[in-house]
Amino acid sequence: MTWRKSTYSGGGEGNSCVEIAVLSTRIAIRDSKTPARATLTFPARSFSAFIESVKPGRNFDELA
Repeated sequence: MTWRKSTYSGGGEGNSCVEIAVLSTRIAIRDSKTPARATLTFPARSFSAFIESVKPGRNFDELA
């Protein structure tokens, strides 16, 4: 499994970010600060739908 993090995180030590890995039909997500801890997985279609809704800058504050 190859983990990737956003290029916006800087890539160096101390640049914490959410990392993703593409599996066959799912997307895995983990916190780069604690990679050995819990990993979440989502169906690829659901993750894609989430990313598409975030791109336009939708405000998710009402979910908090």
